[in-house]
Amino acid sequence: MHLLKEFEVPDEPASVYRKLANDETLLGLFPDTKTEIIENSGECRTLRSHYVALGREGTATFHFTFEPEQRIRFEKVCDGRVWSRLVGSVSFVDRGGRTCVRVEMDGRTKAFIPEFSIKGPMQDQLKKMVGALRERLAGP
Repeated sequence: MHLLKEFEVPDEPASVYRKLANDETLLGLFPDTKTEIIENSGECRTLRSHYVALGREGTATFHFTFEPEQRIRFEKVCDGRVWSRLVGSVSFVDRGGRTCVRVEMDGRTKAFIPEFSIKGPMQDQLKKMVGALRERLAGP
């Protein structure tokens, strides 16, 4: 499954990248959960998000890698029952004083979990993440 969302902000790509590298902005990607940075080692940060889904509490762990070419990769630690693989990236395209922010996710569910059953919730989650990111990047 491949999901993609894009939006523009009135700023240069390098500035947008720096804003996203800010801990508060990164934590804000998960607006409806308690999220914490559990490891920060140079260009990689690991976040743990505490959530409730279908009446059950759980945690999700994500590794974010900040690459030198101003791209951010992320990967979910797939230790649960749904995902066998979930990776993504945030990239930036210069549009002459504005920046197109592109958020992509690619995932593969575990055996016997049909992708169509998880696609809607994933689209909703991506929409919330992009909304939170757009709001934080548009600020001062």
